[in-house]
Amino acid sequence: MTIGSITLAHGLMLAPMAGVSDRAFRRICRAHGAEYTVSEMVSAKALCYEQRGKRHADSPTVSGALAEVREDELPMAVQLFGREPEIMAEAARRIAEGDYRGCVSTARPTAIDINMGCPVRKVVSNGEGSALMREPRLAADIVRAVAGAVHIAVTVKIRAGWDAQSINAPELAERLEDAGASLVAVHARTREQQYTPGISLSVIEQVKRAVSIPVVGNGDIYTAKDARRMREQTGCDGVMVARGALGNPWLFEEITADLEGREYGEIPLSVRLDEAHRHMLAMLAEKGERVGLAEAKKHVAWYLHGVRGAAAARHAVMLSESFEQIGSILHSLLQESEEGN
Repeated sequence: MTIGSITLAHGLMLAPMAGVSDRAFRRICRAHGAEYTVSEMVSAKALCYEQRGKRHADSPTVSGALAEVREDELPMAVQLFGREPEIMAEAARRIAEGDYRGCVSTARPTAIDINMGCPVRKVVSNGEGSALMREPRLAADIVRAVAGAVHIAVTVKIRAGWDAQSINAPELAERLEDAGASLVAVHARTREQQYTPGISLSVIEQVKRAVSIPVVGNGDIYTAKDARRMREQTGCDGVMVARGALGNPWLFEEITADLEGREYGEIPLSVRLDEAHRHMLAMLAEKGERVGLAEAKKHVAWYLHGVRGAAAARHAVMLSESFEQIGSILHSLLQESEEGN
């Protein structure tokens, strides 16, 4: 699958997830086989307004950290959300060129991804995210403006539609392709469904038939079997893994092995807990003690899914006051497992 000037062997992507797909998580998923990642969503309006403030040029900004791209992360897209075409275009150009206050990137992104799928109330109440599914003309204007402002690929993440009565992903995808989109990722749920179990693979299939650009399927991919079923039933060019990778970055390896016809065994508990510990330390290095600890707890809890004694361990992790305490909890959990065997 080709995106702009890069080619992905298996079209295997990590989805953007607000508050989750930070640099530490992206790097871990990349190490386990994710071929392409997307940043947490960046507010186009916030980034542009940060340029117009009177604060010192070196003062910290919210957008700078969220939009960070480093050489070892490529290929990678930065995701923008907003509804004003001119603001979206300005933000996209600034990110593509590294021309914004607070920029800490050491590389330029492979693509600008436009968010038309976020279902969160505070986003859609501003007419952004999946609310744009109800305004196809504006959605196309945004893509056209962004594509005209940058010299890299422009991709879009959409949903099946706003609700069950307005499934319009195929028609919208056609408009977006005409406006200059290089790829469309389809989360096969409506905004009304939020993240409830169950997706409509037929919507992805219809989008694939409607456009000539690559189509990536997203939703309910927790196993290699899920990914294979999505590909076989929709004809999509790639898959985008989201919540299935939480605490399980090995899912990318599992899917790759399935695509290549190789066996893939179960991950030992010691390996899982070692990765949880490494992930935690990566967040400490990236975000510092206070923020890193607060955000690492949920990741560690995800790694414990299905582990014997996980409920008590997760509770202890959430009450922990230091990285050392969490490390001790993980060590004790492994010891108890080994003694039980």
